[in-house]
Amino acid sequence: MSKTALIVIADGTEEIEAITPGDVLQRAGINITYAAIGTLTPTGGHGIPLRAEMLLEDVGEILFDALILPGGGKGAEQMAHSEIITHLIKRHWEGGKIIAAICAAPAVVLAPLGILHGKHATCYPGLERRFPHEAKHVETAVCVDGHLITSRGPGTAMEFSIRLAEMLTGAQNALKVGHAMVVANM
Repeated sequence: MSKTALIVIADGTEEIEAITPGDVLQRAGINITYAAIGTLTPTGGHGIPLRAEMLLEDVGEILFDALILPGGGKGAEQMAHSEIITHLIKRHWEGGKIIAAICAAPAVVLAPLGILHGKHATCYPGLERRFPHEAKHVETAVCVDGHLITSRGPGTAMEFSIRLAEMLTGAQNALKVGHAMVVANM
């Protein structure tokens, strides 16, 4: 059975951080679903239209193998204020599923929920001040700690996505996908 991933988008989501994981994971053979807050066609943080297959409230009780939270300040704030995403994150975390957050999302969405307590994590530079004292901030491009993966921003989206593919499908498949995409340092 193929692995699954849910990518949450909203108005103000950083486009690269939403599209890159979807593209890479699809190439790795993972079934991708985009779910949006408020509208099926949110506008990204730089004015680029995005599209989702479903609204976040229609996800229901489905557990995906990975839950992906792109950043973008406005998009991350919308996620942080959504009771639906809070419930979804907690269910996935407690279910041992991968929680993947990039840019503003680790600090703005995950930190208030206690997900970062005792974990190594990274985020957009400067937002680490929003991490709880129990979190261990690192400045690497991508940080994996158990079933939590975090990354710094748009420029790290490809490395983040390849690492996520590795977590879901294994190193050999991630390497194959990276080589086919001409990713440097593969």
